[in-house]
Amino acid sequence: MRLLVRSGRPLAQVARELGLHEQVLRNWKRAVEKGSAGGNGSGAGYFTGEEEIRRLQIELAWVKEERDILKKATAFFAKECR
Repeated sequence: MRLLVRSGRPLAQVARELGLHEQVLRNWKRAVEKGSAGGNGSGAGYFTGEEEIRRLQIELAWVKEERDILKKATAFFAKECR
């Protein structure tokens, strides 16, 4: 991704090709430039494989919890409508 953004191509085009919202890509780019996306602050700014896996596991758990809540809410409101 970093190469795509630094290739001189418009950020909007790269975001479209990756299937991302332009603002998401802009935020990632800013984080990489600041070095806040992991790493040693040198601007490399990428998570290590283990850090990324852990972050994704946490995000997956959060999304599953949200899904379960929505399932319960849907069932509750379906009962109310009957």
